[in-house]
Amino acid sequence: MWTLPKPNYKSGLCVEGEIAVNIGGVRVVLCGDVVNRYPESRLAELLNCSTQKNHEDVPSSLCDDFDPGRKEFYFDRDPDAFKCIIDVYYFGQIHIKRGLCPICFAKELEFWKIDPSVLDECCKSELSEKEEELKEIAVKVKVILEDLDEGRCVTRGQRCQRFLWRLMEKPGSSLPARVIAIASFLSILVSAVVMCVGTIPELQVTDAEGELTEHPAMEAIETVCMSWFTAEYLLRLASSPNKLHFAVSIMNVIDFMTIMPFYVLLALTYLGTSSMMELANVQQAVQTLRIMRIARVFKLARHSSGLQTLTYALKSSLKELGLLLMYMGVGIFVFSALGYTMEQSHPETLFRSIPHSFWWAIITMTTVGYGDIYPKTTLGKCNAALSFLCGVIAIALPIHPIINNFVIVYNKQKVLETAAKHEVELMELKSGKDARKKSSD
Repeated sequence: MWTLPKPNYKSGLCVEGEIAVNIGGVRVVLCGDVVNRYPESRLAELLNCSTQKNHEDVPSSLCDDFDPGRKEFYFDRDPDAFKCIIDVYYFGQIHIKRGLCPICFAKELEFWKIDPSVLDECCKSELSEKEEELKEIAVKVKVILEDLDEGRCVTRGQRCQRFLWRLMEKPGSSLPARVIAIASFLSILVSAVVMCVGTIPELQVTDAEGELTEHPAMEAIETVCMSWFTAEYLLRLASSPNKLHFAVSIMNVIDFMTIMPFYVLLALTYLGTSSMMELANVQQAVQTLRIMRIARVFKLARHSSGLQTLTYALKSSLKELGLLLMYMGVGIFVFSALGYTMEQSHPETLFRSIPHSFWWAIITMTTVGYGDIYPKTTLGKCNAALSFLCGVIAIALPIHPIINNFVIVYNKQKVLETAAKHEVELMELKSGKDARKKSSD
């Protein structure tokens, strides 16, 4: 079988049809037939220049230096990265060697005019991951610079908007901002506690129709908390530099959904009885909106970096969670069907149907076991034992990857924040040096 000649790292003059390049002191001789496999690359352009009669006309844009006597092109580039680059001419694909920065290697591909699509899939994923990290660092740097840059606020209105935005959104920017964040956090906790305590019958009062309702004190505390939430949302909306992005943000949508039921509830309470709707429908809508108040618990994520990290970790673990749900779903279906079939021989069976047996399979595989439904035959008990053993295994297997994802996401957030701060410090240091250089000139 005919094979292409390997690159030559030995010294000496190259023969006709070959090209010699010196990459950071490492001399490589490549066959012209190999280089012409990618005619748009820089090496192919150099080969065409080296075959011309006048070697002095080699463009300086193609290489750093050229020796006409040795017909050798010189480049001040990374020789280790170039060893990966030449793999594309021989194997049609490139693997990034361990120790090379994927971002720097992407710049090497751009310099040698090699299409990044030749990267192997594993290296593509690593490169895309690093690019995403750089984008996140750039976003964090932009946020930090926006907080530090007060010169852009030329008018009093802009300065007030910037001050209000930092006051409501940046708890670490000043002491008043930290106080507001703590007050918002306590308001969420008080509102959640009032919602729970208000359902205790001993703390409720009887209205004119003889029905139990919330105590007026609880309603007053709820009104104060909702007034705070409303004022906070409106101030943040008014000070937001991008109103549309603010309105469609997930956390802000949650904030709106926690505020809206309170005012709709007031409208239904005072205007619903005089409308065309029946009183029963109004009361049902009121109860539904009261239940929606539990969504305000999600507002805690705004003030807790741990909850935000947990959300990101769960988002990155969707595949593992999907596998867990698939395993549990298959197990529930199989063991509930087996349990129903095996328990039909018992006259006092509790398994009336397969859908009815789903509840038994769920509480058994999750090792809860309420005991409201249980097998009474020997085969049914064996099936139950096998079901909760399989449930333990199905739940335990994806837990480790999910925990690893949480640790990775948490460490990544810390690293990105540190990298963004260092980037800002380097930019400030560089700007200081430039300012001193200009002043000395």
